[in-house]
Amino acid sequence: MTITEPAPAATDPRRRFPWRILLGIIVVLFATFWVWALFFASKEAINKIDDRGWAARAEAICADAKVRREALADYRRVDENDAAMMVERGNLVDAATDLVEQMLDDVVAVPPTDDKGAAIVPDWEADYRTYLQNRRDYADVLRTGRNAPFTEAAVDGIPISDKVERFAGDNEMPSCAPPTDLS
Repeated sequence: MTITEPAPAATDPRRRFPWRILLGIIVVLFATFWVWALFFASKEAINKIDDRGWAARAEAICADAKVRREALADYRRVDENDAAMMVERGNLVDAATDLVEQMLDDVVAVPPTDDKGAAIVPDWEADYRTYLQNRRDYADVLRTGRNAPFTEAAVDGIPISDKVERFAGDNEMPSCAPPTDLS
């Protein structure tokens, strides 16, 4: 005759009960978070300003500047050994940057009328001007004859162009995003 031993403590229902409660609480909290995030959390972009007229005006200015800037594009194959071509590329980057800088000057010449816009547009402008300076620095490097990669400033580990582009996107001004090509 064999004697049956009691079940190990791990299978004792009294020991599993607290873990089930903890797991149930975690599932309820997870579900509650997603219900809040999907149905109750604000969906408005953090950078969106209330002066929609300002944003529309900015988009019109930027769209015109983008067309003029794209007309400068030079699609020739780059010969890194041709110093004259590198100087020409540097000058082209500067000419395109001049257009973008004039665009920015025109956009910010009239400030937004809402408080939020008045508060954050100067920050956007400052970031954009930093990006423009990065382009000018790159043009100077090209004019030395080096075909170095373009580098830009970062804010909190994020390329500054991403920050500028996020503001433009949040305000439905896609043409105001910084140019990603160097023309």
